[in-house]
Amino acid sequence: MSRASLEIVRGSGNVFRDFGDADADLEQLRAILAARILRVIDERHLTVRKSEEMTGIAAADFSRIRRAKLGRFTVDRLMTILARLDQRVDVTITVRPRRRAA
Repeated sequence: MSRASLEIVRGSGNVFRDFGDADADLEQLRAILAARILRVIDERHLTVRKSEEMTGIAAADFSRIRRAKLGRFTVDRLMTILARLDQRVDVTITVRPRRRAA
């Protein structure tokens, strides 16, 4: 494949938006929170069972998070899991009109 045949496309910073997901901002937020949960678990070398013991959250939920199966998680549930892992979540919100596609 030659260099001339490659097209470079700059992303928006939100892969869900780039792929046209209707709930892109929500999906991005859940992915960020889930990634932080995984980072804490990995840094502490916790198994899903040990995570369950520490937080009272089912081991199966930690397995779902690890597999990025986030459909059944609300933002507040993910924030609760982080709080039970002794993490503080600070939220900053910016609201602005959406840009319309050309």
